[in-house]
Amino acid sequence: KTDLKKAKATRDCSDCDLTSADLNGANLRKADLSDADLSDANLIGAYLSYANLIGANLSRADLIGANLRGADLRGADLRDADLYNANLYRADLSRADLSEANLSYADLTQVYNLSINKLSEAKTLYKAELDPELKKQVKDKYPHLLKKPKP
Repeated sequence: KTDLKKAKATRDCSDCDLTSADLNGANLRKADLSDADLSDANLIGAYLSYANLIGANLSRADLIGANLRGADLRGADLRDADLYNANLYRADLSRADLSEANLSYADLTQVYNLSINKLSEAKTLYKAELDPELKKQVKDKYPHLLKKPKP
């Protein structure tokens, strides 16, 4: 609870424990959440643009409609995260783990360090916005990721 109040009040919560925290719609623009544990957190519609999420654990986090524009997600754990309709424009995903992440309808344009190999680990890329070259590679190598996922 203390870490949750700190995160909301100061936006400085490096190494905080925010497991299962309710940050629905929170304004965490430019927040320092490096190495924070946000696993299972509710970040629906959260404003995380330009946030420092280096090494953060966002596994199973609910990031539906979250704004992660320009966020630094280097080394972040996004396994099983729900990034449906999230904005990741110009975010840095170097060493980030996207295994089984839902990236349907997500804006993945001009994302730094986003490779075909990293995208291949995602659960789905259905209707995701991708740079043309990456989209072509996905269509060629992993076309199933662009299809509507089964419920």
